[in-house]
Amino acid sequence: MKRGTFIFFATVGICSVIANTCAWSVSNFLMTGPKAYLTYSTSVSIGAHSGIEECKHQFTWERWNCPESALQLSTHNRLRSATRETSFVHAISSAGVMYTLTRNCSMGDFENCGCDDSRNGHAGGKGWVWGGCSDNADFGEKISKHFVDALETGHDARALMNLHNNEAGRQAVKATMKKTCKCHGVSGSCSLQTCWLQLAGFREIGNYLKVKYNKAQKMEADKRRMRVGNSAESRGAITGTFSTLLAGELVFLEDSPDYCTRNISLGLHGTEGRECLQSGKNLSQWEKRSCRRLCTECGLKTEAKRTELVTSCNCKFHWCCTVKCEQCRQLVTKHYCSRRESLSASNSRRWNRGHGR
Repeated sequence: MKRGTFIFFATVGICSVIANTCAWSVSNFLMTGPKAYLTYSTSVSIGAHSGIEECKHQFTWERWNCPESALQLSTHNRLRSATRETSFVHAISSAGVMYTLTRNCSMGDFENCGCDDSRNGHAGGKGWVWGGCSDNADFGEKISKHFVDALETGHDARALMNLHNNEAGRQAVKATMKKTCKCHGVSGSCSLQTCWLQLAGFREIGNYLKVKYNKAQKMEADKRRMRVGNSAESRGAITGTFSTLLAGELVFLEDSPDYCTRNISLGLHGTEGRECLQSGKNLSQWEKRSCRRLCTECGLKTEAKRTELVTSCNCKFHWCCTVKCEQCRQLVTKHYCSRRESLSASNSRRWNRGHGR
């Protein structure tokens, strides 16, 4: 295949359809790769967006909640860091790209790709053989590497860390694939099964990588000395150091900053003003402790506010072909982190009340 280089920007049209904002798209999708791969660019854009949305879901009730500033993966971004959170952003973005490419391949969206039938007809285990239409994860992995890994043009420890976490994201897609089987035999006896591999739901991949995030390993690397040459062999040799020791695991180089506190220079907004949960149906223990984690432990108080919630309701289908809904209004109580009153201000009000002011 003749290889060339192109620069691809996710278009505003795609972004306006799949996202409310495109603030992160230009940096995330400044990619180099073979010109022949341009046909996959839309899938790459949608896949990376899926990864970002999953990141926001996984960290909704955390002090760091996957803000826009974290989504700038470009090497030109001055906010680029090498924290545990950065490792997750790279992994979930890489997984999203591979996931979408794999799924679209199996759906027949690409002319040169289809199901993975390389194992079909081979015995897989007792009572079952490979068959059917397995999702072509190898194809998704191959194409995603050309797009996502090409973002890393550096040759230092941080670039190698990012490449390792990109690979961990791709491994997560494969590790969560499910074996699906169909029974064969007289009168449904299921004496033989035909099985194939399918992608798990992307939420399951997000959950899988969140566990990896919680167990991420800090690598003590000397960034001044740990440099590699421009050759693929040199780069691959040190990348292998990460991969051999911690294959499939997330790694980071820097401790995370204090996400409680607003820090404009680092692009951090702090937790003041963030919503938290105190009550509700089917809340996990992690969600129930969100007010303590976001507010109390960050030196803030939890403030309850009554908010009017407007939703569509009593929807009716009218022939043909519209759906008309009413607007229902409901008062709900939401909780937010707010700054504690200073001692002097509190004492001043008490003094004023005591003196009839």
